[in-house]
Amino acid sequence: MTKRLLLTMTLLGLLTVGAKAQAFVYHPYNPAFGGNTFNYQWMLSSAQAQDKTKDPAQRSSSSLTNRTSTSSLDDFSTSLQRQILNRLSQKVIGNQFSEDTLKEGTYQFGDFQVTITNATDGVLIRIVDGKGGETTVTIPYF
Repeated sequence: MTKRLLLTMTLLGLLTVGAKAQAFVYHPYNPAFGGNTFNYQWMLSSAQAQDKTKDPAQRSSSSLTNRTSTSSLDDFSTSLQRQILNRLSQKVIGNQFSEDTLKEGTYQFGDFQVTITNATDGVLIRIVDGKGGETTVTIPYF
């Protein structure tokens, strides 16, 4: 029995001499935990490809087109308002940097109310939309 035990121990000892090992080193892949930043896009696209949940707040494209279908008259009105506001902004900027002056006053364009006043530091333009939003822009004198 001792010979058998001695032989087994010798064989196990000889087998371990030829075995090679290396140290385990942790390399994170996720950029959020110190990994390579070039992995970000790959990890994001992989996660999005595996994601099967749907956002209940997000509307599908078919229901979105059904709910927001507008008439041609509404589209024309919106386009006209955009063109008028674009022309007004071009005129405001053009007049500010030329010798002409802007006429002060309040102008109504569809849902928008534009008020132009001359202030000490420049031309003050106040835009109020029909939904309660307000924006004030100051164009300084040069």
